[in-house]
Amino acid sequence: MLGTTGGRSGRRRISSAGIAVGLAGLVFFLVGISGGQYQGKLSKVEKNDNSAFLPSSAESTKVSKEVQLFQKVQSIPSFIVYQRAGGLTQADRAAVYVEAGELASIHGVASDQLGAPVFSSDGTAASLAVPLIGKVGNRGVQGTTLVQVEKSVLQAARAVAPPGLTIHSAGPGGLLVALVDSFSGIDNTLLLVAVLVVVLILLVVYRSPVLWVFPLLGAVVGLGTASLVVYLLAEHGMLTLNGQSAGILSVLVLGAGTDYALLLTSRYREELQHYESRLEAMTKAWRRASGAIAASGATVILGLLTLTLGELNSDRSLGPVCAIGIASTMASMLTFLPLALTVMPRGIFWPRVPKADQATDPVANGPWSKIAAMVGRNDRRAWISVTVLLGICVIGMASLKANGLPVSKGFTNAPDAVAGQAIYDAHFAKGNDAPVQVTARVEAIPMIISTISHIPGVSGAPDSVCVQPDYMKIAALAKRSVGKLTTLERNGGSCPTPQLSVSPERGRLIVDAVLSSSYDSPQAYGTLVRIRAAVHAIPGADALVGGQTAVDYDTNQAARHDRNLVIPIVLAVILVILMALLRAIVAPILLIASVVLSFTASLGISAFFFNHVFRYPGSDPAFPLFAFVFLVALGVDYNIFLMTRVREESQTFGTRSGVLRGLSVTGGVITSAGLVLAATFAVLRIIPLVLLSEIGFTVALGVLIDTLVVRSILVPALSHDIGKLIWWPSRLSRSGDWAGGPYESDPFRGEGAGVGPQ
Repeated sequence: MLGTTGGRSGRRRISSAGIAVGLAGLVFFLVGISGGQYQGKLSKVEKNDNSAFLPSSAESTKVSKEVQLFQKVQSIPSFIVYQRAGGLTQADRAAVYVEAGELASIHGVASDQLGAPVFSSDGTAASLAVPLIGKVGNRGVQGTTLVQVEKSVLQAARAVAPPGLTIHSAGPGGLLVALVDSFSGIDNTLLLVAVLVVVLILLVVYRSPVLWVFPLLGAVVGLGTASLVVYLLAEHGMLTLNGQSAGILSVLVLGAGTDYALLLTSRYREELQHYESRLEAMTKAWRRASGAIAASGATVILGLLTLTLGELNSDRSLGPVCAIGIASTMASMLTFLPLALTVMPRGIFWPRVPKADQATDPVANGPWSKIAAMVGRNDRRAWISVTVLLGICVIGMASLKANGLPVSKGFTNAPDAVAGQAIYDAHFAKGNDAPVQVTARVEAIPMIISTISHIPGVSGAPDSVCVQPDYMKIAALAKRSVGKLTTLERNGGSCPTPQLSVSPERGRLIVDAVLSSSYDSPQAYGTLVRIRAAVHAIPGADALVGGQTAVDYDTNQAARHDRNLVIPIVLAVILVILMALLRAIVAPILLIASVVLSFTASLGISAFFFNHVFRYPGSDPAFPLFAFVFLVALGVDYNIFLMTRVREESQTFGTRSGVLRGLSVTGGVITSAGLVLAATFAVLRIIPLVLLSEIGFTVALGVLIDTLVVRSILVPALSHDIGKLIWWPSRLSRSGDWAGGPYESDPFRGEGAGVGPQ
């Protein structure tokens, strides 16, 4: 659908193009509908363990791979904690001992690593180490399996517990299960809520009981196609999918897809007032809107793909997953949607049915014409006022706490493991739940143990730094010597003898070091840094430091690296695209500056809400990057929608009048699109994780600021004030402002600046 005029050969060529678009639309519809079933299957190919987030180059990753040499079955530290406020009874203590034996039989529990019960000094709590099998050889256990195992453990523990005894999960394993469980079953809920929000907004925008079906159906087709592609790629190991990426995918596709649909549908309705034939009207609308939609989609796709340059697997995953979503929905909106709208009668626009004999100047009437006129009369005052206001909001960025978030505080709800972790931290040595792991050459092990033992932050309890026990050897000995292994207990016991420690592998050994603080605390991170500095300095040790604390620390460091690397690249990519699209330098620079101002102002306002309204304990280092990529890439959508129309109008009516005409025509569409996108991202707040809740809030807020303030006032006012120089160095910047056309009918002729070159 690239045009309908020309000679016979031209009509044949155009007809072929139209048929091609129609056939493509039909294919996309069939693929998207059949692929919809894979939306619910994405959780089966998700990876939510450390490998889904941790960079492969991280020191902790290298240690994790090396640990496989010493322990074929790698476990995730997990605990069951028991508490009775008035003190544990004899029945409680007996039940804990009974459960210690029964829990070992649950499939998925590392039974050979099951610890003996430990009771708190005040007699009110007990803990039982019940490690979960996390990896067997090179094969990791799926997150959904871990959830089922942990639930089975809790169910078994509570089944025989005396009445009134409180039982919770705790430790890194419990918290990881809580994280995975946060995504379980949320995909369908998230999609349903997002769809309902979009339907409601489209009903208000279109005021038609029928028209909203087609944009929504186009978005569903795009999401189904994307889900199919992502599922197949993840299943065959070609990309990593985690719950975070899957949740954002559906929201992004619905929001962005509806934006593209609004632009095309609005242009189609406008052209229906000029053409009797629906095919001719759609052909003209498609030709004029497809460029902006394609440029917008390409900008978002390239912006998202820059995430693949990062170190974090979660970043490298999110980029391609969301890029596939944008590509799919853009293709759906440029093929299926025009096909669907064209075959339907004009009555789908009821009660505002456009008729060919009722064509009017689209800028002559409506509220946006009045807003445009106001911007034209007060351009300099408007853009300066908005800039100052947003600049004040930027100041709030100083209070944004994006230096890391303890795992136990990363939830917006109160999962079982968080309650259990609080009990564990209050009654037991905090570092026992996840020791630091150090691998080094065998001959350096005595020096490693001596050095680590004297580092501040390492537990001062006896034998807190030991060669790692070999649980298979211990289990074998336990069968022969029942009741004679109390000296092997990690809590206050002694180091295992060489006969019960792991054997050297490739000339290396592994040492466990218990910290004096919780594994995911800033204090633990500080101790980790000191341990690394100390053991790296030992000549010939070739030491590496890993473990759960190292995993979290390396993840935070990689997130900071990705943020500093990706943000400048995204800006450069978008700037180049805008320059190519608008054939200018000045306008793209101003547009990029406006988007950055909108983003930083959004962060400033968000910081206030995070600290004083929602009272979040902090933000993940990845939060600013995710918020930036979505806000800037999607914010440029509205720049493209506005400025491509402004450039089109400027070629006929001159720059200043073209700015106001462009704002009049696109204001309603951009505002509607912004409301849809903001509402869909706000839906992310139903996922009970601080990171996604913060992303949802900030992106929704930023889109509203971008739509209602930046794109409606700041950019048009600044462009109107500068005049034709915004198109420098293109020919449009050197032509008279009145380039030709029906000036007498232009309601903005000379608006705010008089008549003449501008």
